[in-house]
Amino acid sequence: MVLAGIVWVALQLERRLPAFKALGAALVGILLGMLLSNTGVLPGTSPTYAWLASTGVSLAVVLILLNVDLASIRSAGPRMLGAFLIGAMATAVGAVIGFLTVGRAVGPEAWKLAGQFTGTYTGGGMNFAALGRALDTSSDLFTAGIAADVALTAVWMAACLIAPLLLGRSSVAEETSAASLPESKDSVAQALTSSLQPLAIADLAALVTIAIGTLWLAGQLAMRVPFLPEVLWLSTIALLLAQIPAIRSLAGGALLGNYLLLLFLAANGAQSVLANIFRVGPGVFWFAAITITVHGIGIFGVGKLLGLDAGTLAVASQANVGGPASAVALAGARGYTDRVLPGVAVGLLGYAVGNYSGFLVANLARAWLG
Repeated sequence: MVLAGIVWVALQLERRLPAFKALGAALVGILLGMLLSNTGVLPGTSPTYAWLASTGVSLAVVLILLNVDLASIRSAGPRMLGAFLIGAMATAVGAVIGFLTVGRAVGPEAWKLAGQFTGTYTGGGMNFAALGRALDTSSDLFTAGIAADVALTAVWMAACLIAPLLLGRSSVAEETSAASLPESKDSVAQALTSSLQPLAIADLAALVTIAIGTLWLAGQLAMRVPFLPEVLWLSTIALLLAQIPAIRSLAGGALLGNYLLLLFLAANGAQSVLANIFRVGPGVFWFAAITITVHGIGIFGVGKLLGLDAGTLAVASQANVGGPASAVALAGARGYTDRVLPGVAVGLLGYAVGNYSGFLVANLARAWLG
């Protein structure tokens, strides 16, 4: 009950007060969970936390990925898709450099953060949560990591707003249909926070059946093919199912998935001991900062050398770092109406591939430790 109340309060604060909107409901929920736990209102451990950290976050991943239409990636066009891929590769390189530079200061779980920062700066925060669950990152390190991620994501949004002014705008436009832009913007920016069509009990019944069935099948496959973790099977099965129009059109999946993620993050805050977070915090912050700095140098440096315009690079970078909603927000703020739909498309691609790249980098980092 208290966790549900935390999520409700966090959403209300985000909606009503500019300062909390800047933080975002996810970070506000974590902070409220930490406050209530460290003041004794909530326990430090609970079976509820364990369920949300395992089954809950897995259900969230499936429900959100069921909305990804891979065919829509074609609408991005070669310029936006190329910029996105440059950014994704730069993120992976940045995470490796961060691991080699400050990994020792972070501690023995630094290899897990290498994977999580790769995932979150390839397609957004959902990947951070999914990889944290798959890699079994400790609660204190997870909370410190997501706090650093949220802070730097906000800073990076400001940097991407400024970058086109410093680097110059191009008149090159992506080939998109203007008539389709408002619908595409709404469907991505609002799907995680509101229902875009009336909810029906039959849709909810189908979503629950599909989501639980996917968890079961992923678990069976993970037992039989142990070198691939369950989260990758989850992602693959959900993405394959999402290509079936009847499944992708089910209402409410992204909304329910986002709510489960917010509950999971609030529970993670409730498990966090402030002294431990401060102990691991500085190294984690520099880890994230190095990752996102190398991402920025890579996407804007290499992108400009290849002749890509600054506006496209900025939108693609936001698709990497913040996901589709961030790409839409930046395109709208800068007036890049021709880049809204391409930004959405590559943001969805980031959702799809972030777990795979994150898992790869995490295992490379672990192998380095021997």
